Amino acid sequence: MLAVAAFAAVSTSAQAQLKIDITGVGTNQIAFSAAPFQGNQGLPEDIKKVIEDDLVRSGFFRAINTTSNVELNESTLIDPSAWKSIGVDALIVGSVKKLPDGRLDLRFNLHDTAQQKSLGKFSYVIAPSALRLHAHKIADFVYEKMLGEKGVFSTRLAYVEKAPGRYRLIIADADGANPQVALASKEPIISPAWSPDGTQLAYVSFETRKPVVFVHTLATGRRKAMANFKGSNSAPAWSANGQQLAVVLTKDGGSQIFSMNADGSGLNRLTSTGGINTEPAYSHDGRSIYFTSDRGGGPQIYRMSTNGGDAARVTFEGGYNISPRISPDDKTLTYVTRRDGQFRIAALDLAGGTEMLLTNTGRDESPSFAPNGRYILYATKSGGKGTLAVVSKDGRIKYTLSSSGADISEPTWGPFIND
Repeated sequence: MLAVAAFAAVSTSAQAQLKIDITGVGTNQIAFSAAPFQGNQGLPEDIKKVIEDDLVRSGFFRAINTTSNVELNESTLIDPSAWKSIGVDALIVGSVKKLPDGRLDLRFNLHDTAQQKSLGKFSYVIAPSALRLHAHKIADFVYEKMLGEKGVFSTRLAYVEKAPGRYRLIIADADGANPQVALASKEPIISPAWSPDGTQLAYVSFETRKPVVFVHTLATGRRKAMANFKGSNSAPAWSANGQQLAVVLTKDGGSQIFSMNADGSGLNRLTSTGGINTEPAYSHDGRSIYFTSDRGGGPQIYRMSTNGGDAARVTFEGGYNISPRISPDDKTLTYVTRRDGQFRIAALDLAGGTEMLLTNTGRDESPSFAPNGRYILYATKSGGKGTLAVVSKDGRIKYTLSSSGADISEPTWGPFIND
């Protein structure tokens, strides 16, 4: 086990905050109003703003700014019909109070004006440093209660930030805020992959002047070289239960997919064809691995058992399809496809075989599903530099997360965070 040394800075703040630009929204939006949280003044985060920004960014909500002569909190008696009459479908009210021990008592209430009832009234006792996270959690609660699926505002992203002579593995909130440096190096860092429980990242580092697969425990900054065989070691992917890793090795000649136990034991070769087999991605039911191979000529996506064996081709539209990622329900495959010389993000309905091209920016790469399956994170180019973008799986909702100075690539969306 190697402690992260001078080339790595764990949990240090990254200065490049990402800026959000929304370019597409859903067709039917829920109108909501979030009142200023009582007691919020003077605290490090504006709870109302975090909640509003989260919900608007989702594409399914639009904010209605209202004023009230009465200061609202979670216990205030409201007239649902009065709020409904001004177009508000959901009203979010709450308060935050500093406790004698320095912690915060955060409370909120969600009112459904159409049903004329509260959909939930909760409280959290938290450290001040956790205020933003719990504002995201409130937005998650509102999203789930109003739409019937889990929100992803309190999840995290990982990506690589590049500058001349420097590479940094960054972890940030789902809105790009609170970026933290997990690893810094003078050599490239590629292919970060979250463990299913969100406590570890696997990635490829070139710090020894060759590609080596590491697993990095985020809470401690400690890491372990999981694949350091002769030749190239690349493209790590976690199984859904976190008990196995798939990696791509060239130690036996050619580019082949192997699996191993999460502790590095039990190496097992899964592919044996000539040419290139790479970019494995486990299905969430634990039965299959999707991967890229040029066994048929050009690069296409195939599916095989997690034990290896025969593989079936999955993509047939276009002559170049790479970087497969499967949705949490195993029903939709996203990948990079080349059409008319442009690299675009596509989504394939695996049951019906229908493909949808989701982007048209031309230099898109590294798609990754949000844990609720609604959104796809990917990297693209803007002004000659890499930036992050998000598109809904139906292509209607789009926004970018860009940095004024950094060149960003290799994004991956983390799992839900367990309380």
